Amino acid sequence: MTTRPHAVAFDVLETLLDLDPLRTRLEEIGQPAELLQPWFMRFQRDSMALTLAGDFGAFESVARQALRTDTHHTATESDIDYVLEGFGHLPPHPDAEPALRRLSEAGLRVGCLTVGSADNTARFLERAGLARHVDQVITAEKAGIWKPAPSIYRVAAGELGASPGSMALVAVHAWDCHGAKRAGCLSGWCARLEGRYGDVFTEPDVRGADLVEVAEGLLRLPAG
Repeated sequence: MTTRPHAVAFDVLETLLDLDPLRTRLEEIGQPAELLQPWFMRFQRDSMALTLAGDFGAFESVARQALRTDTHHTATESDIDYVLEGFGHLPPHPDAEPALRRLSEAGLRVGCLTVGSADNTARFLERAGLARHVDQVITAEKAGIWKPAPSIYRVAAGELGASPGSMALVAVHAWDCHGAKRAGCLSGWCARLEGRYGDVFTEPDVRGADLVEVAEGLLRLPAG
């Protein structure tokens, strides 16, 4: 029987943090706003490819190389610096704060599990007023491996003082929830980004239209 988790780790990029303002920065360096999605997808793919090959690439290095490629090498290094600096100034999605607050006030340990940089994540949490609800930030760099390798979810659980089976991963990406499930964790999927959960992935324990619904669903699970 699935029971209520003791800790919850939130994905950050696209789950808590809104990437859309980066479109403006892309336009300001002479690139199309529509480049955001393929660039972010290439960045994720390349990060996963490095993990599969047994290597690790830091967030900034992989994101930088992906943007060089997707701009067909027309963006200068200073242009790329300007776009990457934007990660430290992105806003939260409206459902982020109430979801984090609800879980924190219920006594659960709350963390962030991100492939982003530790510095950008810390700035984002402070500026968005979310830091007071977050007990721990776990980055791919700290874990030494990228999502969705099972070990990164287990590292997150350990950092939050929980066993994998008593930690839930919350994300807007079905593949991320699948990775958490394969690692022995619970998962909560928010439909805000993808609309429907991909049928090739292991079912999440909780679903919701927004992060608040996911948080409430986790809290409604029976106590273990």
